[in-house]
Amino acid sequence: MAGPDMDMVEIVINGKNISVKAGRPLLETCLSNGIYIPNLCHVEGMTSPPASCRLCFIEVEGIPAPVPSCVTTVEPGMVVSTDTAAVRKLQRTALKLLLSVHDIDCRNCPVNRKCPLQQIARFLKIGLKSAPFETRLKKDLLDDRHPFFNYYPNRCVLCGRCVYLCHRKNGYPKISFAGRGFGAFIRIDLPLPDDAVSCHECRECATSCPVAALRLK
Repeated sequence: MAGPDMDMVEIVINGKNISVKAGRPLLETCLSNGIYIPNLCHVEGMTSPPASCRLCFIEVEGIPAPVPSCVTTVEPGMVVSTDTAAVRKLQRTALKLLLSVHDIDCRNCPVNRKCPLQQIARFLKIGLKSAPFETRLKKDLLDDRHPFFNYYPNRCVLCGRCVYLCHRKNGYPKISFAGRGFGAFIRIDLPLPDDAVSCHECRECATSCPVAALRLK
């Protein structure tokens, strides 16, 4: 019979030897070992991560370019670096692009001082209002049609947590991505009578939002 550690393998992250289960996402591996990697779309135990925020890049020896750590899984003998110049350049560019479509009004935001965008900006040493790209805010400031929560498109970072958790909870998404490029947004289906109770009891979409784009009424 196989022993309890048969699936455990050794890898190296930033020069540190780590024993971890093969097949585990490198993002989860790093975070659980105290190695911070900027990320927005990660949910613990997520299957098929969307890799939508483009922040969690790492370098893996033998792979010519940085890769998203959320969709890169542990293999025996991996040598991983999370803090190279190439990784930081990609992360800073991704954050600046996110900030160019984000309404930066921290003082009046419900998650001020608890916001992951603030944490990531500090970590990458970027001022929240220093993004070099043209600001492209959406015309609609508020979608308040849903009976249980409001959606603020210009706060939304399109991380997809709400889409994933809604699908995981209900078996199908009542929330989905819509639009393209700078015009992308979260489309919220108004609940049918049979769905209203489940939406009211669930609320995972709103409570999981990292930037207060979805707020319970």
